[in-house]
Amino acid sequence: MADSSPIERSWSQMTPDDAFEVFSLRTSVFYLEQRIDEEELDERDRNESTLHLWIRDDRGVASYLRVVHNDEPRPGDADARRLIGRVVTRADRRHQGLSRLLLERVIARFGHEPIALHSQSYVQPLYASVGFEPYGDEYLEAGIPHIGMRRAPTA
Repeated sequence: MADSSPIERSWSQMTPDDAFEVFSLRTSVFYLEQRIDEEELDERDRNESTLHLWIRDDRGVASYLRVVHNDEPRPGDADARRLIGRVVTRADRRHQGLSRLLLERVIARFGHEPIALHSQSYVQPLYASVGFEPYGDEYLEAGIPHIGMRRAPTA
């Protein structure tokens, strides 16, 4: 098994192979597994301020998330400048702590400021375990129940 150290890159730092593996994983999980038929790839992926983080193993990208600027704040996360999204782990690597490692890396880098995310409701305990708290009511996004979550800054 390969090293579980997170890789961080902006769009311009990603190689074509990096992008292919990341988007293959996202497509496999969001389109094929979860049957989400809404736009998954968007302009935020190519925004130079977006940070892409992933963990590789001998089969390629095993877990991924991105951090974007919170350009469309919602009540409850208006003070959060960064928004975590597209958190995904390959089926054979789930429940091994990979997403948590990526979240911890984001918190180490940006934890001095509020951070928000829009969690699929069933994953809420993962985010709560690293300090995110729910806000607002549950809502449907792409036909899947979600809840807004925010992490207060650490000193």
